[in-house]
Amino acid sequence: MKVIALKTPMIEIGQELRPIINQSIKENFPEGLPERSVLVVTSKIIAYEQKRLVPSLAAQKGREVSRDEERAFKHELVAQEADYYLDPHSSKYDLMLTIAEATLMVNAGIDESNANDNYVLWPKNLYAEAEKIWRNLREDFAVKEVGVIIPDSRSIPLRWGVVGTSLASCGFHPLNNRVGDKDLFGREIKMVQVNVAEALATAAVFEMGEVEERTPLALITDSKMIEFMDRPLNDQELADLRIEAEDDMYGPLLSSVNWQKGKRNE
Repeated sequence: MKVIALKTPMIEIGQELRPIINQSIKENFPEGLPERSVLVVTSKIIAYEQKRLVPSLAAQKGREVSRDEERAFKHELVAQEADYYLDPHSSKYDLMLTIAEATLMVNAGIDESNANDNYVLWPKNLYAEAEKIWRNLREDFAVKEVGVIIPDSRSIPLRWGVVGTSLASCGFHPLNNRVGDKDLFGREIKMVQVNVAEALATAAVFEMGEVEERTPLALITDSKMIEFMDRPLNDQELADLRIEAEDDMYGPLLSSVNWQKGKRNE
């Protein structure tokens, strides 16, 4: 498998991504987008296209505000974007643990890096956005087997550092079900499903970087493990990607805290 990070110009708020994506692909692949490739488009530039940025309180007021005022403003924004959240005072870092888009995240994915005194929210309609990009690629490059992933970075409990995670995907089966297969010693596999979208997102985000690289795209090629599709995921397939907390292996942890409903859940 090969993962190549693709550079782009600076993305402006409200700027259409389709021509930028196409130009970046053409500069790196003059013969066209390869069949059986997966384009990874970071969620942040989609948020820029959707104008999903909120100026900081200080920027809105045009003056300095106290740390407590800015912090309270951000906490309210997180509560607005979360399905569920924990009180920030429960964290020694004054961060809010949240569940949003069926993902356990810090601060509902709201980010301040590369935001120029704004808070960048997650894009709306993530799977619809992945499908739109997928359809554009098939039309613009005349490819049949192609995938799209929209990732972000996340931390992992009990480990320092961040890795990539898939928020949405299109054009391939995101899960590879190995239940019923046999291991090296003939033991039947009972539970294992390989999360293809997560694995690819992790590799791509590693190559794309986290700071000033200006490579918000990546192209994954030459993987034999991806099963491509000629349609988006249907409603049942999307539902099958998510686990209710009571059915999750980490359910005892998730259900032992006092989650508060976010405004997305109202």
